[in-house]
Amino acid sequence: MLIDPVEIEALFNAIPSVLFFAKDMEGRYTHVNLTMMHRLGVKSRGEVIGKRADEVYPVGMSEAYVEQDARVLAGEVVENVMELQLLTNQQPGWCLTCKRPIIENGEVVGLIGISRDLGQRGGLESQYEPLRLALNYLNTHYAENVRMQTLLDITGFSLSKLERSFRKVFQMTPQQVLTRLRIQIALHLLHGDESVASIGQACGFSDQSAFTRKFRAEVGMAPRQYRASIAAKAAQKG
Repeated sequence: MLIDPVEIEALFNAIPSVLFFAKDMEGRYTHVNLTMMHRLGVKSRGEVIGKRADEVYPVGMSEAYVEQDARVLAGEVVENVMELQLLTNQQPGWCLTCKRPIIENGEVVGLIGISRDLGQRGGLESQYEPLRLALNYLNTHYAENVRMQTLLDITGFSLSKLERSFRKVFQMTPQQVLTRLRIQIALHLLHGDESVASIGQACGFSDQSAFTRKFRAEVGMAPRQYRASIAAKAAQKG
Protein backbone atom coordinates (compact mmCIF):
# COMPACT_ATOMS: atom_id res chain seq x y z
CA MET A 1 0.00 0.00 0.00
CA LEU A 2 1.41 3.36 -1.05
CA ILE A 3 0.85 6.09 1.54
CA ASP A 4 0.03 9.53 0.18
CA PRO A 5 2.63 12.11 1.28
CA VAL A 6 -0.29 14.44 2.05
CA GLU A 7 -1.34 12.09 4.86
CA ILE A 8 2.21 11.95 6.21
CA GLU A 9 2.45 15.75 6.01
CA ALA A 10 -0.71 16.06 8.10
CA LEU A 11 0.72 13.67 10.69
CA PHE A 12 3.97 15.63 11.04
CA ASN A 13 2.10 18.93 11.35
CA ALA A 14 1.36 17.79 14.89
CA ILE A 15 5.06 17.32 15.76
CA PRO A 16 6.78 20.73 15.94
CA SER A 17 10.22 19.25 16.60
CA VAL A 18 10.24 17.34 13.29
CA LEU A 19 10.55 18.89 9.85
CA PHE A 20 8.89 16.89 7.02
CA PHE A 21 9.25 17.22 3.24
CA ALA A 22 8.78 15.39 -0.05
CA LYS A 23 10.42 16.24 -3.39
CA ASP A 24 10.11 15.30 -7.04
CA MET A 25 12.82 13.92 -9.33
CA GLU A 26 14.22 17.42 -9.86
CA GLY A 27 14.65 17.91 -6.12
CA ARG A 28 11.75 20.38 -5.99
CA TYR A 29 9.53 20.41 -2.92
CA THR A 30 6.08 18.88 -3.39
CA HIS A 31 5.07 18.69 0.30
CA VAL A 32 6.27 20.47 3.45
CA ASN A 33 4.84 20.55 6.96
CA LEU A 34 4.03 23.60 9.07
CA THR A 35 7.30 23.29 10.99
CA MET A 36 9.32 23.78 7.81
CA MET A 37 7.20 26.77 6.81
CA HIS A 38 7.68 28.42 10.21
CA ARG A 39 11.43 27.90 10.14
CA LEU A 40 11.78 29.30 6.66
CA GLY A 41 9.68 32.29 7.69
CA VAL A 42 7.05 31.78 4.97
CA LYS A 43 3.29 32.11 5.34
CA SER A 44 2.14 29.76 2.59
CA ARG A 45 3.30 26.49 1.07
CA GLY A 46 3.24 28.20 -2.30
CA GLU A 47 6.41 30.05 -1.32
CA VAL A 48 8.25 26.71 -1.06
CA ILE A 49 6.49 24.20 -3.33
CA GLY A 50 8.22 23.88 -6.69
CA LYS A 51 11.55 25.19 -5.41
CA ARG A 52 14.81 23.37 -4.67
CA ALA A 53 16.71 23.47 -1.39
CA ASP A 54 19.24 25.92 -2.81
CA GLU A 55 16.40 28.33 -3.56
CA VAL A 56 15.02 28.42 -0.01
CA TYR A 57 18.01 27.75 2.26
CA PRO A 58 21.09 29.91 2.83
CA VAL A 59 24.37 29.29 1.04
CA GLY A 60 26.49 27.08 3.29
CA MET A 61 23.58 24.82 4.16
CA SER A 62 21.84 24.18 0.85
CA GLU A 63 24.83 22.65 -0.97
CA ALA A 64 24.82 19.60 1.32
CA TYR A 65 21.04 19.22 1.00
CA VAL A 66 21.19 19.24 -2.81
CA GLU A 67 24.03 16.69 -2.81
CA GLN A 68 22.01 14.42 -0.49
CA ASP A 69 18.95 14.73 -2.73
CA ALA A 70 20.94 13.59 -5.77
CA ARG A 71 22.12 10.48 -3.92
CA VAL A 72 18.62 9.59 -2.69
CA LEU A 73 17.07 10.16 -6.11
CA ALA A 74 19.65 7.67 -7.41
CA GLY A 75 18.17 5.10 -5.00
CA GLU A 76 20.28 5.56 -1.87
CA VAL A 77 18.88 5.81 1.65
CA VAL A 78 20.28 8.58 3.86
CA GLU A 79 19.83 7.78 7.53
CA ASN A 80 20.82 9.69 10.66
CA VAL A 81 22.88 12.38 8.95
CA MET A 82 23.83 14.93 11.58
CA GLU A 83 23.63 18.45 10.17
CA LEU A 84 22.68 22.05 10.82
CA GLN A 85 19.13 23.15 10.00
CA LEU A 86 17.26 26.41 10.52
CA LEU A 87 15.27 26.36 13.74
CA THR A 88 12.23 28.42 14.67
CA ASN A 89 14.30 31.47 15.60
CA GLN A 90 15.93 31.38 12.12
CA GLN A 91 19.19 30.36 13.77
CA PRO A 92 21.03 27.15 12.85
CA GLY A 93 20.64 24.17 15.17
CA TRP A 94 21.59 20.50 15.09
CA CYS A 95 19.24 17.93 13.55
CA LEU A 96 19.27 14.29 12.47
CA THR A 97 18.09 13.94 8.87
CA CYS A 98 16.70 10.84 7.15
CA LYS A 99 15.76 10.66 3.46
CA ARG A 100 14.38 7.78 1.40
CA PRO A 101 13.49 7.39 -2.27
CA ILE A 102 9.81 7.15 -3.20
CA ILE A 103 9.48 4.12 -5.49
CA GLU A 104 6.54 3.41 -7.78
CA ASN A 105 6.47 0.42 -10.14
CA GLY A 106 10.14 -0.20 -9.42
CA GLU A 107 11.19 3.32 -10.37
CA VAL A 108 12.31 6.20 -8.15
CA VAL A 109 9.83 9.06 -8.59
CA GLY A 110 10.90 11.36 -5.77
CA LEU A 111 12.06 11.39 -2.18
CA ILE A 112 10.62 11.81 1.27
CA GLY A 113 12.44 12.91 4.42
CA ILE A 114 12.40 14.25 7.94
CA SER A 115 14.82 16.23 10.12
CA ARG A 116 14.49 15.74 13.88
CA ASP A 117 15.69 18.40 16.29
CA LEU A 118 18.46 17.43 18.67
CA GLY A 119 18.30 20.68 20.63
CA GLN A 120 19.63 20.73 24.17
CA ARG A 121 19.83 16.99 24.80
CA GLY A 122 21.26 16.50 28.27
CA GLY A 123 24.10 18.97 27.82
CA LEU A 124 25.31 17.21 24.69
CA GLU A 125 25.17 20.26 22.41
CA SER A 126 28.92 20.93 22.82
CA GLN A 127 29.58 17.36 21.62
CA TYR A 128 27.56 17.57 18.41
CA GLU A 129 30.38 18.68 16.13
CA PRO A 130 32.74 15.84 17.21
CA LEU A 131 29.84 13.39 16.84
CA ARG A 132 29.08 14.74 13.37
CA LEU A 133 32.71 14.20 12.36
CA ALA A 134 32.61 10.63 13.69
CA LEU A 135 29.36 9.95 11.83
CA ASN A 136 30.81 11.40 8.63
CA TYR A 137 33.79 9.07 9.00
CA LEU A 138 31.48 6.05 9.34
CA ASN A 139 29.51 7.17 6.27
CA THR A 140 32.71 7.46 4.23
CA HIS A 141 34.57 4.39 5.48
CA TYR A 142 31.74 1.87 6.08
CA ALA A 143 33.38 -0.63 3.69
CA GLU A 144 36.58 -0.71 5.75
CA ASN A 145 37.52 -2.33 9.03
CA VAL A 146 36.66 0.68 11.19
CA ARG A 147 38.74 0.84 14.35
CA MET A 148 37.18 2.28 17.48
CA GLN A 149 40.44 4.08 18.18
CA THR A 150 39.94 6.09 14.99
CA LEU A 151 36.60 7.40 16.28
CA LEU A 152 38.23 8.22 19.62
CA ASP A 153 40.95 10.16 17.82
CA ILE A 154 38.38 12.05 15.73
CA THR A 155 36.19 13.04 18.68
CA GLY A 156 38.76 13.31 21.45
CA PHE A 157 36.36 11.31 23.63
CA SER A 158 37.09 8.42 25.94
CA LEU A 159 35.52 5.09 24.94
CA SER A 160 32.82 5.36 27.60
CA LYS A 161 31.98 8.95 26.59
CA LEU A 162 31.83 8.01 22.91
CA GLU A 163 29.41 5.13 23.51
CA ARG A 164 27.33 7.18 25.96
CA SER A 165 27.04 10.08 23.51
CA PHE A 166 26.11 7.81 20.59
CA ARG A 167 23.42 6.14 22.68
CA LYS A 168 21.91 9.45 23.73
CA VAL A 169 21.85 10.94 20.22
CA PHE A 170 21.33 7.90 17.96
CA GLN A 171 19.91 5.35 20.45
CA MET A 172 22.65 3.01 19.19
CA THR A 173 26.31 2.26 19.87
CA PRO A 174 28.91 3.28 17.24
CA GLN A 175 29.11 -0.34 16.05
CA GLN A 176 25.33 -0.55 15.73
CA VAL A 177 25.28 2.69 13.72
CA LEU A 178 27.97 1.26 11.42
CA THR A 179 26.05 -2.00 10.97
CA ARG A 180 22.82 -0.12 10.20
CA LEU A 181 24.64 1.99 7.63
CA ARG A 182 26.16 -1.09 5.95
CA ILE A 183 22.76 -2.78 5.76
CA GLN A 184 21.17 0.31 4.20
CA ILE A 185 23.86 0.34 1.50
CA ALA A 186 23.33 -3.39 0.95
CA LEU A 187 19.57 -2.90 0.53
CA HIS A 188 20.30 -0.44 -2.26
CA LEU A 189 22.89 -2.68 -3.96
CA LEU A 190 20.60 -5.73 -3.85
CA HIS A 191 18.38 -4.00 -6.39
CA GLY A 192 21.25 -4.39 -8.86
CA ASP A 193 22.99 -7.40 -10.41
CA GLU A 194 26.04 -7.86 -8.17
CA SER A 195 26.34 -11.19 -6.36
CA VAL A 196 25.31 -11.36 -2.71
CA ALA A 197 28.87 -12.25 -1.75
CA SER A 198 30.37 -9.24 -3.52
CA ILE A 199 27.75 -6.93 -2.00
CA GLY A 200 28.56 -8.18 1.49
CA GLN A 201 32.25 -7.57 0.86
CA ALA A 202 31.58 -4.11 -0.61
CA CYS A 203 29.61 -3.20 2.50
CA GLY A 204 32.42 -4.12 4.88
CA PHE A 205 31.33 -7.53 6.13
CA SER A 206 34.13 -9.99 6.78
CA ASP A 207 32.39 -12.93 5.09
CA GLN A 208 29.06 -13.91 3.58
CA SER A 209 27.80 -15.66 6.71
CA ALA A 210 28.38 -12.52 8.79
CA PHE A 211 26.59 -10.45 6.14
CA THR A 212 23.63 -12.83 6.06
CA ARG A 213 23.37 -12.95 9.85
CA LYS A 214 23.43 -9.17 10.29
CA PHE A 215 21.12 -8.60 7.33
CA ARG A 216 18.56 -11.06 8.66
CA ALA A 217 18.68 -9.44 12.10
CA GLU A 218 18.01 -5.98 10.62
CA VAL A 219 15.63 -6.80 7.75
CA GLY A 220 13.95 -10.02 8.88
CA MET A 221 15.08 -12.10 5.90
CA ALA A 222 18.30 -13.20 4.22
CA PRO A 223 19.81 -11.11 1.39
CA ARG A 224 18.82 -13.70 -1.24
CA GLN A 225 15.24 -13.71 0.06
CA TYR A 226 15.15 -9.92 -0.09
CA ARG A 227 16.38 -9.95 -3.68
CA ALA A 228 13.79 -12.61 -4.57
CA SER A 229 11.05 -10.46 -3.03
CA ILE A 230 12.16 -7.52 -5.20
CA ALA A 231 11.95 -9.69 -8.32
CA ALA A 232 8.52 -11.04 -7.30
CA LYS A 233 7.11 -7.56 -6.78
CA ALA A 234 8.52 -6.40 -10.12
CA ALA A 235 6.93 -9.42 -11.85
CA GLN A 236 3.54 -8.67 -10.29
CA LYS A 237 3.64 -5.06 -11.45
CA GLY A 238 4.93 -6.05 -14.87
